[in-house]
Amino acid sequence: MSALSLRLPESIHRHIKEVAKMEGVSINQFISSAVSEKISALMTEDYLMTRAKRAKKEDFGKILAKVPGRKPLPGDEL
Repeated sequence: MSALSLRLPESIHRHIKEVAKMEGVSINQFISSAVSEKISALMTEDYLMTRAKRAKKEDFGKILAKVPGRKPLPGDEL
């Protein structure tokens, strides 16, 4: 593991302390988890954008054609 010195506004530091305490984890664990979640979200977005660039509308149509015709579930009508 490595150490990281981080300067935060006092208000953010206070919120981190409060949330970490409510979650029952240390501040380090909370920040590590938050950073991991952000990295995961960004990497997922990049992955999906790369996949979307390879997509073809005709292939999408072929996939949709395989979906059985049925009435939508209540709440999914729109």
